[in-house]
Amino acid sequence: MKILAHIIGVLSAITAFIDGHAATLKIVTSVAPITNIVRNVAGENSSVHGIVPEGMNSHTFEPVPSDIKWLREADLIVLNGLDLETPTLHLAQKVKRDNTPILLLADNTLARSEWRYDFSFPKDKGHPNPHLWPNIAHAMRFVELARDALSALDGTHAAQYRANAAAYLVKLKTLDTAIFVCVQGIPEPNRKLVTYHDSYAYFATRYGMRVVGAVQPADFSEPSPREVARIITQLRREQVPAIFGSEVFPSKVLEQISREAGARYIDQLADDDLPGGLYEPQHTFIGMMVRNMQLMTQALGGDPGCVAQVDVTNIGTAQRR
Repeated sequence: MKILAHIIGVLSAITAFIDGHAATLKIVTSVAPITNIVRNVAGENSSVHGIVPEGMNSHTFEPVPSDIKWLREADLIVLNGLDLETPTLHLAQKVKRDNTPILLLADNTLARSEWRYDFSFPKDKGHPNPHLWPNIAHAMRFVELARDALSALDGTHAAQYRANAAAYLVKLKTLDTAIFVCVQGIPEPNRKLVTYHDSYAYFATRYGMRVVGAVQPADFSEPSPREVARIITQLRREQVPAIFGSEVFPSKVLEQISREAGARYIDQLADDDLPGGLYEPQHTFIGMMVRNMQLMTQALGGDPGCVAQVDVTNIGTAQRR
């Protein structure tokens, strides 16, 4: 009888294990910052897979055939929206299960009147700037949207999703406050941003900086010689101390522009490439923004120690992959 009871106990444990894993939500996301934000909210009760590889131009990314399997099996698909991942969105709409919701974060964060258009995203092209997440207030809204979507799908773990979101929002609020301090520490004439790709329009609006320009045209090509000359003239006139490039958008023209404009060239500012290796503690959305603020403040005459007290790690239940 003891042996039989033991066998029944083992079988029950195995069944519970299988049932628990079968109930795990499968979530598909797009770019790394959104993937990391969703992981922090989902915790151990969901598996999260980001389709867009880190370091990839998310605007030109085309999903590969192997992504179809992820999208077909997904219980929830979370994208930025505002035309950032149009090929992925179209594929998801074709192959997903009928009852799988697609959550477009940016579309549910900004009213149309708040959309930003600029050099990289001109209004006549019809595509607004989609880079909301460097504005931490918008990132916090992303957290709330993810929390609500997960809770609606998986009511059993709704309390855990709410707890995860609350803990993560505290960390983001600390980051948000630190960024304000960082910008205030930059001499006011230097609070100007020139980037290769305009990823900081919503960031600048929140934190009191001014986007002077972006080098990359709307078609993601290199700027023409005439455009380069215009940018150099503008930078000299504005007396911009530094211009910022990205490893995702390598461009020799930025070195030429910075040299001729007399500005420092920083090539490491990131908008969707998380720092460090996959399992390193700084490989997070918060870690990316802290690194950006260190680079930005130092180059513009501020104190890079302004983010020293920000905890860059995921909350305790966030999954690594």
